Amino acid sequence: MARDGAVYACQSCGTVHSKWAGQCAGCGAWNTLVEEGATRMPGALTATRATKTRGLNFEGLLSETPPPVRFSTGLVEFDRVCGGGVVPGSAMLLAGDPGVGKSTLLLQVVGQASLRGVRCAYISGEEAVEQIRDRAGRMGLAASPVKLAAETSLRDIVEGLKRDTFDLVVIDSVQTLWSDAHEAGPGSVTQVRACAGELVRLAKKRGVAIVLVGHVTKDGQIAGPRVVEHMVDAVLSFEGERGYPFRVLRGAKNRFGATDEIGVFEMGDAGLREVSNPSALFLTDGGQRAAGAAVFAGIEGSRPVLVEFQALVAPSAYGTPRRAVVGWDSGRLAMVLAVLESRCGLSLGDRDVYLNVAGGLRIAEPAADLAAAAALASSALDEALPQDCVVFGEISLSGDVRAVSRMDGRLKEAAKLGFGQALCPPLPAGMEGGPLKTAQVSRLGEAVRRISEQSWP
Repeated sequence: MARDGAVYACQSCGTVHSKWAGQCAGCGAWNTLVEEGATRMPGALTATRATKTRGLNFEGLLSETPPPVRFSTGLVEFDRVCGGGVVPGSAMLLAGDPGVGKSTLLLQVVGQASLRGVRCAYISGEEAVEQIRDRAGRMGLAASPVKLAAETSLRDIVEGLKRDTFDLVVIDSVQTLWSDAHEAGPGSVTQVRACAGELVRLAKKRGVAIVLVGHVTKDGQIAGPRVVEHMVDAVLSFEGERGYPFRVLRGAKNRFGATDEIGVFEMGDAGLREVSNPSALFLTDGGQRAAGAAVFAGIEGSRPVLVEFQALVAPSAYGTPRRAVVGWDSGRLAMVLAVLESRCGLSLGDRDVYLNVAGGLRIAEPAADLAAAAALASSALDEALPQDCVVFGEISLSGDVRAVSRMDGRLKEAAKLGFGQALCPPLPAGMEGGPLKTAQVSRLGEAVRRISEQSWP
């Protein structure tokens, strides 16, 4: 029998129910309702006061409002994703798969920042202080003046942060915190929402930047209620494929900067190393390019990145051909295969198709359509693309090759890395390929013909 005042909260979406049910009415998930004690929101019964409002152009200062003040952490890639540095009083949420290196990244951030005079604290609910010190010693940060603590009580953490003055605080992780104002256990929706809200209010009130580490579910979503993502100012995602040393930091939300920036790191024995030129790492070193490989000139945030698409089209040994893709959208692959069959006459329906983005990088922009199609056509026709050729362009269902954004930046990055040719959509009037020879195609069939006949500029 339920206790008086008890409610049932969904551990997947946070929807509150008055009674238990097998399925959540909010998100449709099964067996996710957990009994939690009803709590009163802070200040719910206190005296009210009128809210004061101001005009948008307050005292004529709108045009003179300076950009937010930032401080650098010493890690250029981390500062890039944050928008150029960390804003005092901001709250950030960092999420990633277990073992990807979230704790290593943030310990390196506070270690480097503290050497630059930033007052930093690292509070862990998962490791003892001795473990953190041992890891910092392996990373060469033993001399960094970072304050450490191993604590899970929200009340004790808040009181400690109020007593001392810090510029940057890392909480690892928010799922381990618990508040004695709520009866639910640590990691529950109620506790995560309450602890995150209290820490965000503390960051705004005292002007300290707080980074919360969040766990992810088996589907790759941030665990806990989505309201936490709305509370914070920035949501960062730390990604990395198992078996690859490269790690990519992405900004999914940022109130003080762009949301499409990435930072690239390489994991080693001494921690993470910043990669200033990701294109050189994601490309195959030297040698003749094999059939089925195409170099894609992409844009990640503000930086051009070159990465190799690898495709294999092979006879199917079973009745149902296989379709496997790593690093790209499987739905996009199905669309490109359909266009190649319908518009270009390539018979791929009875053959196994494998597509891989080399280096463990995930590509999401539509400009990769032509690179994937070129790799597939190259493998199916057993004709290799030129060693010094890059490919980019969006493909429509009609077989047209459409222009994409920042084509000049893609061509300049390719030229800087020694490429001499480009297979791309028609360039706008007045834009030239620079030192690159461009094979401009308006139809996918024309691109396939060039690969088949080895007709290049």
